[in-house]
Amino acid sequence: MSPMRLLVTEVYSTNRLRGRILSGSIRVNDSIVLAPGGQQSTVMTIKGANGKSVKTAEVSDQDTELEFTYSLPARTGNLIASADARPEFSDQFAAEIVWQSDAELLPGRTYLLESVGGKSEATVSRLKYRLDGELQIAAKTLANKEAGVVNIALTNAILYDPVSVSPSTAQFTLADRETRALVASGSIRHGLRRASNVHWQALDVDKQSRASIKQQTPRIIWLTGLSGSGKSTIANMVEKKLLAAGKHSYLLDGDNVRHGLNKDLGFTDADRVENIRRVAETAKLMLDAGLIVITSFISPFRAERDMARTLFASHEFIEVYVNTSLDVCEQRDPKGLYRKARSGEIKNFTGLDSPYEAPENAELILDTVTMSVEEAADRIIDYLNSSA
Repeated sequence: MSPMRLLVTEVYSTNRLRGRILSGSIRVNDSIVLAPGGQQSTVMTIKGANGKSVKTAEVSDQDTELEFTYSLPARTGNLIASADARPEFSDQFAAEIVWQSDAELLPGRTYLLESVGGKSEATVSRLKYRLDGELQIAAKTLANKEAGVVNIALTNAILYDPVSVSPSTAQFTLADRETRALVASGSIRHGLRRASNVHWQALDVDKQSRASIKQQTPRIIWLTGLSGSGKSTIANMVEKKLLAAGKHSYLLDGDNVRHGLNKDLGFTDADRVENIRRVAETAKLMLDAGLIVITSFISPFRAERDMARTLFASHEFIEVYVNTSLDVCEQRDPKGLYRKARSGEIKNFTGLDSPYEAPENAELILDTVTMSVEEAADRIIDYLNSSA
């Protein structure tokens, strides 16, 4: 039998509340615990929906009032649980999901998770395998109506039970972060605990200290645009100008990064998402070192650029859209990539058979047809100086 779980729906006082029983049953004199707080008390009285006192309440009793012997700091959305069978509280778990969106699941992308035990931004950190009946099939993405087993990491921990313990508190949904449209439903299999000896270490030398000794304000200059738009050329010119001005900078270029940090990644949508996630985290470390970081990546998906932006303070991230049309990029074709893509030698090429989502609120938009590389670089430098 599933352990007792009651979702708090209304709080009357510090020792009286109303809720909905999700699983199990509760009796007068039962020892209970408030989750996630952990405070304990004992059930003194139980009243059903009709206001009459009862000795026991069960799942079928959807509207139950409880009075406790000791005060509890309960709030709407908390859980009341059996003191000897508490729910888990974690920010990582393994789950089985059914994908319910025409857009494929992309591990590394951020979604919104909602469950009885809480809400949080969530990332599918790993797709372990796709399920086909009893078969476990290696996969990098899930299509609409496909099922799979994944690892999920949350921004905020939630309360839950493994589905084998209590299905009612194991269920969750995932939604698109921008549109709020449902993309998946799932059930939690078990928690994934971090190593107990790994903690965030507070350090005395911080970002401000490192920036101060360099006498500059750290920034992220994030150039995005189609292949051949001029991103790398402009980024290179910007760094030369920063160096001439005595600034400390570092340029992360898409091609160069794929020779080392991201050499294990291809160009599928899922790999592109992971590529940008790694670059954003690397840029964050460099910003923390007090540097002005220039990134030159196609970064085709708006969701990943928005994810990168969330890693930084609002004034630190400068998105630069190198707005060059597909026709112009294809005419330039400095690396012969468009020609190869048109002939079928290159698959998943952005702008042809893989989409590019243009920025909607970029800090700067550069038209490389009407301005020179020097002018484009000066626009970035001017913006950098004016926002310092």
